[in-house]
Amino acid sequence: MKHLFIKYNLCLLLFLSLVSVKWVQAQNKKTAKTAEGNAAYLFTYFTGNAKAEEAIHFAVSKDGYHYKALNNNRPIISSEKISSTGGIRDPHILRGDDGKTFYMVATDMVSANGWDSNRAMVLMKSTDLIHWTSAVVNIQKRFPNNENLLRVWAPQTIYDKTTKKYMVYWSMKHGNAPDKIYYAYANADFTDLETTPKQLFFSPGNGSCIDGDIIYNKGKYNLFFKTEGNGNGIKKAVSNTLTAGYVLQDKYLQQTKDAVEGAGVFKLNNGTGYILMYDVYMKGRYQFTKSKDLENFSVVDQDITMDFHPRHGTVLPVKQEELNRLLSRWYSVESVLQNPLNKSINQNNIVLDSVNRKLNLPVSYGTDLKAFDPQFDQFNQISIVPKGKLDFSKGPLKIKVGIPNQQPKTYEISVSVANNPVLKGFYADPEVLYSNKTGKYYIYPTSDGFNNWSGTYFKCFSSTDLVNWKDEGKILDLEKDVSWAKKNAWAPTIIEKKVNGAYKYFYYFTAAQKIGVALADDPAGPFTDSGKALISGKPKGIKGGQEIDPDVFNDPKTNKTYLYWGNGYMAVAPLNDDMVSIDSSAIKIITPNKDFREGTEVFYRNGKYYFLWSEDDTRSENYRVRYGFSDSPMGNITIPENNLILAKDAAQGIYGTGHNSVIKVNGKDEWYMVYHRFTRPKGISMGDAAGYNREVCIDKMEFNADGSIKPVIPTVKGIKPIH
Repeated sequence: MKHLFIKYNLCLLLFLSLVSVKWVQAQNKKTAKTAEGNAAYLFTYFTGNAKAEEAIHFAVSKDGYHYKALNNNRPIISSEKISSTGGIRDPHILRGDDGKTFYMVATDMVSANGWDSNRAMVLMKSTDLIHWTSAVVNIQKRFPNNENLLRVWAPQTIYDKTTKKYMVYWSMKHGNAPDKIYYAYANADFTDLETTPKQLFFSPGNGSCIDGDIIYNKGKYNLFFKTEGNGNGIKKAVSNTLTAGYVLQDKYLQQTKDAVEGAGVFKLNNGTGYILMYDVYMKGRYQFTKSKDLENFSVVDQDITMDFHPRHGTVLPVKQEELNRLLSRWYSVESVLQNPLNKSINQNNIVLDSVNRKLNLPVSYGTDLKAFDPQFDQFNQISIVPKGKLDFSKGPLKIKVGIPNQQPKTYEISVSVANNPVLKGFYADPEVLYSNKTGKYYIYPTSDGFNNWSGTYFKCFSSTDLVNWKDEGKILDLEKDVSWAKKNAWAPTIIEKKVNGAYKYFYYFTAAQKIGVALADDPAGPFTDSGKALISGKPKGIKGGQEIDPDVFNDPKTNKTYLYWGNGYMAVAPLNDDMVSIDSSAIKIITPNKDFREGTEVFYRNGKYYFLWSEDDTRSENYRVRYGFSDSPMGNITIPENNLILAKDAAQGIYGTGHNSVIKVNGKDEWYMVYHRFTRPKGISMGDAAGYNREVCIDKMEFNADGSIKPVIPTVKGIKPIH
């Protein structure tokens, strides 16, 4: 009995000890979280290479994934007032060691003056994130032996607990030497550098190093930076001390093959790890990756949303009262309304009229308008009345939005089903196919939204009704799947053929202004490239234009297959039986008129061969579709008097309509046109960028009794599902 009592007491003691340890650990975590007190994130960035875009912008997020621009994505500080050049780039923001002072540093530069034109940085200080004092530090003037200094780039700040001073580090280039990362200490007022710059990191290969970003983790200083010269990308060096001893970990950390810069690392407030983000500057976008150990990174782009396009910036965790202050100063009712979180809403196509205080939210087919919650209020301190699930089926509702310390506003909000665009996101140059094998329709577009049409992969979408589309993913990636071209993945076309009793798919695509062909056994791929370009040079007699925009057509009268192509000219040639080569001896130029631009589409109806094409420029609001017809798939083409069949509709805010394909459905004389337009409503104000931020739409195409094509009316509503 005595032994049982002792054993019981020992077990009880052990249990109480474990409970005590767990309680202490929980309290420590709770205390640490309370002490840190971070409830949101502040993203500081600039937006582009135009002088007006070289300025400091702010955005905020509650979770580190969904960001909303402040001040309607306008600068929060005038670059003219704080810089020597009139431009500010690469801003970095830091919370001071006291927890309540903020430090921001940035490149003092206007890129239009040249990449070797700046010698200075800007130092800024604030106690509230709203009001900032600033000072310019010109390195060349401030410190001797910098006569051949060419540039001062991307400064950042970190607190040195050893010296109890703020260390500023940045990259500099002198003469023909590579860019190197230097450091110096700021004075107590943060208005100057009080020590001579010293080199911080020594590259083993003496290669260029820029855009340094230091984060302290588990007793180590992790220096992320961009290499230039011998392979470009983001690497990391690690040291036990802040100012010396950095050892390179020689592997690239970015999760893309595209060019990147401006690495920024921040710790997530919920303790789940770190975010490494960087500027994919050639594509005009950011990439976010996540890591638990700062060694291994996985892409989380699918979870990220931003209502702005940042360039090289940094993220700072902020407290709730700091977020409230930022929202009160720079957030607007219009920002709230333009950024609902309901996934049924097509974010790109929200139309806000701030003058008349009206908002239209376009939603996906099948959305229940009788009980619909737009989910406006990401930030809890913003009031929405009424809120939750509301009945929009009978028309617009008035909703009142309030932001602390601002006058509330009431907007009339309508929610309507909009089937155009049919694909969510930016896509263009659509090719449409009905597959006899699967009984589905497929769209094969250009992947758009990349600066200057710089996309490198193709995707495919499937549907049973032409309204609800499933993303089938990437079907061909130039960087991985094509050996002869790695850029400009544009304007594909496809055909289904039966070969030895089995369906085969021949996919003709543009890459690097050449035309190739890939093969698959299924309309959704995967596709295998033939290994070489099918069209790689200009036809005889052609001096201008580009070898792009293929179209494939099978003649139902002869069962012969033809390939059409050309920008600035229309060429045609019969395809050989192997479908991966053409009869080069039979190439014919059949350009319909001097205004022909590109985007040939050929189909057959009631004994006529119809030829459709686009004219003007895809960057123009007047990009449009005309047509002609012929008695032969090889031309000559007759042009009707009234042959304009698709054009902009300014009243609906629809512009840049063109580069189409055509589909006949249900085995009837029922036809639809698939085309692209500028993104609506923002495209018309984007300038040339509208030409690579396009959307795919479908509208009905009809014929007159004499076979002529009626003008296609571009719509927002789109078509109803076909059965």
